[in-house]
Amino acid sequence: MSKTGVLKNRNSGVSTNKLVKVSLLSAISFILMFVEMPIPGLFPEFLKIDISDIPALIAGLSMGPLAGVAVEVIKNFLHGIVATTTGGVGEIANIIVGSSFVIGASLIYNRKRNIKNLILSLVGATLLMVIVGSVVNYFFLLPFYGQLMGIDAIIGIGKAVNPRVNNLLDFVLWFIGPFNLVKGIMLSILILPLYKKMEVLIRPAN
Repeated sequence: MSKTGVLKNRNSGVSTNKLVKVSLLSAISFILMFVEMPIPGLFPEFLKIDISDIPALIAGLSMGPLAGVAVEVIKNFLHGIVATTTGGVGEIANIIVGSSFVIGASLIYNRKRNIKNLILSLVGATLLMVIVGSVVNYFFLLPFYGQLMGIDAIIGIGKAVNPRVNNLLDFVLWFIGPFNLVKGIMLSILILPLYKKMEVLIRPAN
């Protein structure tokens, strides 16, 4: 067999392997979207934490940011088909916010693959998710909900939890930003113990 043929077969094998991994991680991520938990007393009840970004993070760390984003897109596409309550707007926002975390972590981690840089990548990704999540909610998601429920109703929900909330910006500063910070910290804490078990998977893609 020629070198060209060998390379084609090898590349085909790598692509198939990636496709299988992305598909499997997307399915796991989709299922995890239904396991969500509110944090009463700190955030409004509709802000619920889930861990469905972990499979996307695994994909991003092991195969690059595009694989991680693919998992985010597929899980939200499936959720949009079977369980959306926002006409797809919530899923689009979830793709943007979740992808910011996955891309941030993947880009930093792939510069130097060790536990120290993994921690650094998770810190950077968490901060990026806080910023992106706040921007997306302020300009996109919350105004959409405001058209359905009335913006005053949303502010009222926030004010019932925190009397300092008087407008949309307050809502983002007191709830959306801190919520994504808590979520990023939680995801980081959960992924760190998996690092050693993931060492075979987390390696530069061929």
